[in-house]
Amino acid sequence: LGVSARRKAIQVIRRMCVAKAQEWGTIEFDETKIGRLDHKIEKLKICGDLVPGVEFLERMAFSGDFGLTIIDFAPWGVIGAVTPSTHSVPTLTGNAINMIASGNAVVYNTHPAAAKCAAVAIRAYNEGIFKETGISDLLTTVVKPTLETFDQMCKHASVRLLCVTGGPAVV
Repeated sequence: LGVSARRKAIQVIRRMCVAKAQEWGTIEFDETKIGRLDHKIEKLKICGDLVPGVEFLERMAFSGDFGLTIIDFAPWGVIGAVTPSTHSVPTLTGNAINMIASGNAVVYNTHPAAAKCAAVAIRAYNEGIFKETGISDLLTTVVKPTLETFDQMCKHASVRLLCVTGGPAVV
């Protein structure tokens, strides 16, 4: 649906991550028992303001004696993303903003120790995006993430690009 729909989807994510920062940070902290709650909350709030979206996609055109050159951005399609257990929801939120801005859908293979909190955020983002744009399931995740589901995601023909944040087992 174009850049305007991407902008609307990102606005939904930005509003929600700030509004739900305390709740989702707490859910993540309770599930993972890793890190500091105040850091999890602050990282979600930061995603609302500081993560680049469509405003960073500057198309350029140059003309001269040898013709016209246009630099534009084309989406990959489906990006496979892996999130860490340390800051799962902030990482997937930042990824979602960047990846949607560039016209992509995302399938997440989240860290198993943070799969429930990630699923909560992904479901909420999808519901909000659908209400705003009519686009369904722009962000997805596997039911039970494992190294095997990671391997399947990496080899899937529809996954054209990978974004992996994590430890040595996956990186």
